[in-house]
Amino acid sequence: MADLALHFYNDSKETETHFAELKHLDLVARLKALEWRVQRKGVEALDPSKNRLIHVTMEMDETGRKVKKDLLGVFHLGWQAGEHPEWAEEIGLELETLRSGLKKAHGVRLRFVIWAGMGGSAEDKSMYQALGLLKKGPRYYALDSTDPAKLKHILDDIQRRSKLDLASALKRTLVVGMALGMTSYEPVVNLEQLAALYDGLGIDSRANFIYMTVPGSLLDQFARKRGYRRIELQMDGHYSTAGRHSSPLTRGSLYPLGLCGVDLGAWIAGANLGDGDIDAAWRLSSFLHAQIEARRDKVTLVLPKALAGAALWTKQEFEESLGKSEAWGIKIIIDEKVRLPHYRSRKEPGQDRAFLCVQEKGSLDGQREKAAALRRAGYPVAVLTLPRRMVLSRYMQFIHYCVFGLAWLRDMNFVTQPGVELYKAIANRIHGESKRLGGIQKTAAWREILGTERRSKWRGRVTLHHWGVEAAGRTAPQIYAAMVQAAIAGRNEYAELTFFGDTRFSARGRAVRVKMARAAEALFLSRLKIPVDIYEGPAMNHSYHEMIIGHGRCFSTILLAETVEKPRELDYPADYHQAQYLATIQALEQRGRAVTAVTLKDLEPATLDALEEFFRQAARLV
Repeated sequence: MADLALHFYNDSKETETHFAELKHLDLVARLKALEWRVQRKGVEALDPSKNRLIHVTMEMDETGRKVKKDLLGVFHLGWQAGEHPEWAEEIGLELETLRSGLKKAHGVRLRFVIWAGMGGSAEDKSMYQALGLLKKGPRYYALDSTDPAKLKHILDDIQRRSKLDLASALKRTLVVGMALGMTSYEPVVNLEQLAALYDGLGIDSRANFIYMTVPGSLLDQFARKRGYRRIELQMDGHYSTAGRHSSPLTRGSLYPLGLCGVDLGAWIAGANLGDGDIDAAWRLSSFLHAQIEARRDKVTLVLPKALAGAALWTKQEFEESLGKSEAWGIKIIIDEKVRLPHYRSRKEPGQDRAFLCVQEKGSLDGQREKAAALRRAGYPVAVLTLPRRMVLSRYMQFIHYCVFGLAWLRDMNFVTQPGVELYKAIANRIHGESKRLGGIQKTAAWREILGTERRSKWRGRVTLHHWGVEAAGRTAPQIYAAMVQAAIAGRNEYAELTFFGDTRFSARGRAVRVKMARAAEALFLSRLKIPVDIYEGPAMNHSYHEMIIGHGRCFSTILLAETVEKPRELDYPADYHQAQYLATIQALEQRGRAVTAVTLKDLEPATLDALEEFFRQAARLV
């Protein structure tokens, strides 16, 4: 196995100090010993007071004195990979059973896969698709939102591509539900709608639906009653991975790859890291920790074109794992062109950037030049050089180890997600109230956030909902500019623009994303020189919102369209999706974070033009 090459520039001596600590502790041996004990005696035998590793790698009860769940599977599966070459063949046989099940039930071959899951249960598949790994099999769709519009546009695309009526197309579709939390409700919402659609079309859906979850979870309760097939998530039959750690070696990661002809033998073997790879991961952990100690916690990730689709997965792995502390933070900045004028000078006291530049050995795609420019400008830079055509699973497992190394240095649990759990609990409460009262607009949250007089319209199409700032006599862009300035003055160091709606399959949703990207460039990067997250909610509430809720220091602008698109064949209410929107804002407010809400009349071109003008006017005032 060719070694990974890692070089640091404009670094500090603390990096070597941290690396020496990680090496001296022989953490891999200690992890293996801990997992050996769990396998033989169970988590009940563990005493958290006697082993710091338990606090870093496992889920505790409310007292912190007892272990609720062993979550070492992210490493244990990699160690087992070298001992189980038969896993690849087993997956192939299981997938053939699914294909033959469709043939037997409906006389058709598999052509489409709808994957219903949130955050880590879906993001790895989206990465595989972006990197071209899912091109040679059934068409894959990530149903990672409860927005009815997303399901509508997925169904429309399936019909368009199949050139069949909907019933015939759905017979050729495999629906997968995946959730690794006991209370994860989003996949259930979507599976309820899809099951109702199959029922309405007179299709027996039992051959078309499978699910992967923890026994007894909300998803398990729903799917079991329907007679759907539960698939064991891990090849070893355990439940010791968190959602974002379910890749690259659980069935949740291997099934879509196997369906598309990826060499699973090479994939599984690639995730079994050697000592050199693990040492490189510890070194990168040490570099990043040293930068964070120096208050350079905005890490700009620069990936080669061949690996660009891995940016969001990498961001999620760091931020959902390490974003829960107000004291420590690490912001992974992605999809940003390297432009030195957008960064504060290295001599400025507020310079808080470091850079991780990844390149392929022998590649001529300009990565070396970017790293060299940053190095000459005096910024701290880590350059990770990968072998050509390296198996992606190796990169993923390398990142897992790097994140764990950081967690150890910070003495932080890297598997729990309290911010996500807070937002989910609020969303479920609002949704329950909505069902009792007969509509989301009757809930207290809707009235408090969107139903007050603290709002200002722009061009009759864009509404800014504001609080904590003087609004009298000001236009909406003026109010928003004042909110931005107040947030920056209050030590907020980056921003997010998140649209609660489909930005992947809908042309209008993609247009919203373009408008947000332009706003990010004009307002936050050019004017204020602070990084910006741009994405779709609530999918990323399961990844980077852990950082925003937990660590803070972000100014959040959360957008929602007032009109709702629905599948023609379903009366799919948007109440839960809107509850998630409101819950996001309330979770941020509850933690004292800077947040504002923007609602759009619709997604017509005139409204999107008004949105762009709103941001452009605000940028001129900052």
